Amino acid sequence: MSADGSPMPESHIRTSRRLVRFLPVLVIVVGVILDLSTPTRVTAAPLYAASPLVAAPFYPLIGTLLISVAAVCAELSMHLYANSLNTLESLSELLTVVIVSLLALYIGGVLRRSGQRLASARIIAETAQRAVLPRPAERIGGLRIAARYEAAQEGAFIGGDLFAVQDTPYGVRLVVGDVRGKGLEAVEAVAVVIGSFREAAEQERSLEGVAQRLERALTRDGSRRGGLDAFEGFTTAVLAEIPHDGSVVRLVNRGHPDPLLMCEDGAVRMLETRDPALPLGMSELGAWPDCAQQAFYPAGSTLLFYTDGLSEARDAHGVFYVPSDRLDGRIFQGPDELLQALIDDVRLHTGGGSQDDMALLAVNRPTEGQPERRRTIPLVP
Repeated sequence: MSADGSPMPESHIRTSRRLVRFLPVLVIVVGVILDLSTPTRVTAAPLYAASPLVAAPFYPLIGTLLISVAAVCAELSMHLYANSLNTLESLSELLTVVIVSLLALYIGGVLRRSGQRLASARIIAETAQRAVLPRPAERIGGLRIAARYEAAQEGAFIGGDLFAVQDTPYGVRLVVGDVRGKGLEAVEAVAVVIGSFREAAEQERSLEGVAQRLERALTRDGSRRGGLDAFEGFTTAVLAEIPHDGSVVRLVNRGHPDPLLMCEDGAVRMLETRDPALPLGMSELGAWPDCAQQAFYPAGSTLLFYTDGLSEARDAHGVFYVPSDRLDGRIFQGPDELLQALIDDVRLHTGGGSQDDMALLAVNRPTEGQPERRRTIPLVP
C-alpha cells in the first residue's frame, strides 16, 4: 500500500519486484566500485556480506548460492588486485563474507520450508472453507445466485460469516449469518448452522420453524463446548423464503443487518424488520416468537444480503459505508457484477483495508423470457 493507505498500483508493484531481484547483484557491483575507487584501508566487505542475505528471502537456493559465490569471489579478487590478501584484516574480511554466505543459504532454506508449510496450511484452510461454506450454484429454483466471501486478512479463508441457499418443496430458502468470534470455534458454529439449516429447510413447513431449529442446534452446541460459548455464543442471521409460484419474499431476522431490495430501475429499498428478535443462540435471555414478514419481490429485482463487515466498513475518517446510499440508482447486468462492483467500492471507501470479514449474497428474480447468462472469454489475437 502507498503512504496514504491506498492500494499500490500494479505497475509500482512490478517495478519493486524487479528492483528486489537485481538488488543483490547491484550491492556487489557497488562494492567493487567502492573498492576500486578508494584507498586500501576502506573496505566494501559489509556490502559483499549483505548481498547473500538480501538474496536469501527472494532467490531460490541455487540463486542464493550463486550470489554467495559471487560475493566471495568479489572479496577475494579485490584483495588479490590490491595485493593485500596476506594481512590479518583481509583474511578476517574474507572469512566474514564466507560465514555470512553460509548463514544466508541456511536462512534461505528455512524460509523456503516455512513458505511451503504456509502454502500447505493455506490450501488446507481453503479446502476446509469450501467444505464448510460451499459457494451456491448460479441457478437455484429459477433464481440467479451470486455469493462472495471476503476475508479481512489477506490470504485468510476461514471465518465466522456464512451463507447457504437451498431449493426446497416450500420454495428457495436461504440463510446469511455472522457467528460471534473468530477461528476454529467460529468455523464449528458455522458448520452447525449450515448443517441444521439444510436439514430444517427441507423439513419445516414454515420459516419460523427453520429459525427455531437453528436456535436449538446452536444451544446444544454451546452447551457441549462449555466455557463462555455456553453463555455468550450467538449468531446473527437473516432467513429468507422465496416461493416458486409468487413474487414475494418472506424474511425472519435474528439481529442481522436488514437486506436490500434493488429494483430493476435502480431504486433501492431496505427491507426493515418490523418485529426484531434476539440473535440465534440467546434464547436463555428471553423468548421472542419469530414472525416472518412478507415483502413484494418483483421480477427483475435483486435481493442483497450481507454481513456487518459491509455496513461497518469505515474510511480513514471513520465514516461508515452505507450500501443503500452507494447502490441507489445503479443498475447491474447481474448478481455477479453487483457483488464485484460492491467489493471494489468497499475497497475504494476503506482505502483497501477492512476491519471485518464480509459475506455477500445476491439473489436475482429474472424477468419473463430473460435469456440465460452466458459466460464469455476474451479472444486472444
